[in-house]
This record gives sequence, structure tokens and C-alpha cells, in this order.
Amino acid sequence: MRLSELFAKTERRPPKNEESKNAKLLEQAGFIQKLSAGVYTFLPLGLRVLNKIENIVRGEMNKAGGVEILMPSLHPKENWEITGRWQAFDALFKTKSNFGGEYALGPTHEEVLYSLLKKHISSYRDLPVYIYQIQTKFRDEKRPKAGLLRAREFRMKDLYSFHANDEDRDKYYEVMKKSYVEIFKKLGLAAIPTTASGGTFSELSLEFQVASDAGEDTIYFCKKCNLAINKEIVGLNSPKCSNCAGPTKEIKAIEAGNIFPLKEKYANDFNLNFKGEAGKEKLVSAGCYGFGTSRVMGIIAEVMSDEKGLIWPNEVAPFTLHLIAVGESPKVKKAGEKLYADLIARGGEALYDDRAERTAGEKFAEADLLGIPLRAVVSEKTLEKDSVELKERNSETIRLEVIKTFLEKYDK
Repeated sequence: MRLSELFAKTERRPPKNEESKNAKLLEQAGFIQKLSAGVYTFLPLGLRVLNKIENIVRGEMNKAGGVEILMPSLHPKENWEITGRWQAFDALFKTKSNFGGEYALGPTHEEVLYSLLKKHISSYRDLPVYIYQIQTKFRDEKRPKAGLLRAREFRMKDLYSFHANDEDRDKYYEVMKKSYVEIFKKLGLAAIPTTASGGTFSELSLEFQVASDAGEDTIYFCKKCNLAINKEIVGLNSPKCSNCAGPTKEIKAIEAGNIFPLKEKYANDFNLNFKGEAGKEKLVSAGCYGFGTSRVMGIIAEVMSDEKGLIWPNEVAPFTLHLIAVGESPKVKKAGEKLYADLIARGGEALYDDRAERTAGEKFAEADLLGIPLRAVVSEKTLEKDSVELKERNSETIRLEVIKTFLEKYDK
């Protein structure tokens, strides 16, 4: 992609109407644009990041046997009345049709999925089932002032597993734990598995928390074991680690995902039964596994950034290379165009700053703000040695590399 063709522009200063670091950086760098409180447009660079995050999540869900579907965002009132959440769910957006009927904008999808599965599960032979979606969801947050960390419209992956018994459900719960660990490893985030209260659904759940001063949660963290417990469970006293009995440290953290076994509430509400091997009717046993994909984008912006701007990890960066041509000479322009074309032909991901009207200083500052992992500069000076100047975003070291050698790394 050429920067000269990118309609979304960076701003010299962060927006004044944002409080959170992630929103300030992502808006200033042109990744997202605020429409209203808690509602954002994902601009071209931001959408590339979001898609990469979601494809990592999608890949791990597929490996775990998940089957992807896409459920509606518009839910009939009747479904939510069955569970009692039409009145009980405080953050529920509600709307009326001009032609009759009331609807909810889905903040979660149990009311839709359980009614769906009544047509597809009737026997133990139909189980287990692992279903997931990556969907836009809606919650009427009272104070949506944390950018992508707490929005009114957001992206989320939710997987539901359905089993003939709790034992089989608990085995799959362990599969999901490993899948989430792998997801965070690929994202480059140091997520902390955190024991937490399951609230309405279960006695316990497992949250995946990322340490950050911007976090709304307080956890007690054991550095030795990389395990934690949410403060809501234990109150004011700092507990010892449940794994090694060592001391824990109280820290702030942002929840990026959670997994928990569901009780029988929704199966009871929708009468989701199946016939066991002996012919007896039983309720399905289920598990729920959520992951905030747009929230994770905000988390990365919070914890992987500095005073100059964003620092994207390779796996989710909008492009892996930021190519800059410095100087107005025909020689530099020709070399920059050829290098960009060669990179694309070899399957490389490059954002090319081909704008002649910008100074080198302006281009470098913008490159730091955008946070693409590797910067490659072509100039009169580098071309004297038939080279490019390379600098990683998270390093101050600058090195020269022969263009031919540089291009060989991008061969398909």
C-alpha cells in the first residue's frame, strides 16, 4: 500500500476528547476514528490489524475442532424473555420495528444459539458440538471512555461447546485453556491465567489478564508461576499462590478473554435435551469461551507503545515493513519504486511512503507513530552502497543491508 493513496491521515496531536492511551494513539495514527462515545470506525490500517488478530484466533479455534458460524445481531425479544434477561440485562440495547416486534442488539448469543441447536441436537450421537463465531456485539456501557477496552460496539469471538456430560465438557475446557495460551503467544502478549468468579454461570472461571495500569481489574499475581487470582474472590487480603504457596503481588490488569463452564440455566430455559445411550432424556452440558478481538487491539496499543507511538508485534502489524524514500532525485524515486515492486512480487507486506512533499524528519516521525516493526530507507547515501538502511521499531540500532540480500528474505 502506498501512503500517498491512503485516505486516512495521521494527526500531529492526539485527540483531546479521549482519555485512554489506546484511543489517543490509535486515532492519532489513523487506525480508528471515533463516531460517538464507545463507537469507532476501523480505518484501513486498523482493519488490517483487527483481521490479523481475528485470523490468529480463528486458526486456533479451528485446530480445537471449532466450527464457525455467523449468528444475527438482531435478536427477537421473545428469546430474551425466555431466559429472563430482557429486563435483567442492564446493558441491553433494545429497539422496535416499525412493523411490529421488539428486538435486542446482541451483547452475547446464548439466546440465539440454544434455540438454534434445538433443531440439531436430539441424541448423544449428535454430541459433542463445538460452535464459534467472530461477531460485532453491542452493550450500552454507562461510561465508554476507555477506547477499544470498553466500547458500546465491539468485536468478539465466542465459542460454545456442548457435551453429553460434565466430564467430557471439562476435558474440552482444558483444550481451550491450551488454545488461549497459544493465541496470546502468537499475539506477543504476556497474558496471565487468572482464577475468577464465574458469577451467574459457574462457581469459577479462568480469565486471561494482561498487566496494565489502564486495567479495571485488580489481580494477585505470582511471578514464579505466571498465575493469578482476581481480587473479587479473595477480598482485601493478598493470598499466597495456589500453585507454589509463594507470595503474590497486587497489580492492575485488563481482561482479554475468559473461559468457564455453563450451568444448566440455558439448557433448562430452552429445554435443550438429548436422548442418552439408555434412551433417557438429559440436559446438554456446555462451556463458554470468550475472546475480545477488538479489545485485544486496544490492549496491544496500551502495553506496546512508547512516547513516539505504537509498536506492533510482527504477527498483527498492518504491514511488516515500512519503506521510505528520502530525497526528491529521480534516482531515489526510481530505486524506491523498484524496491517496492520487488517486495510485493515476492509476497512481502510493505507500506510505501512515496510522498515527495514530506521531509525525512516528518516521514520518520510518522513511521514511529504507526509502529510498523521494520523501517527500510532508500536515499542517495544508501544507494551509493546499493543498500537500504534498516531500523526496527523497538530498537535504536540502524544498519545497512545490501538490497539483493534484503529482498531474498521476502522470496515466496
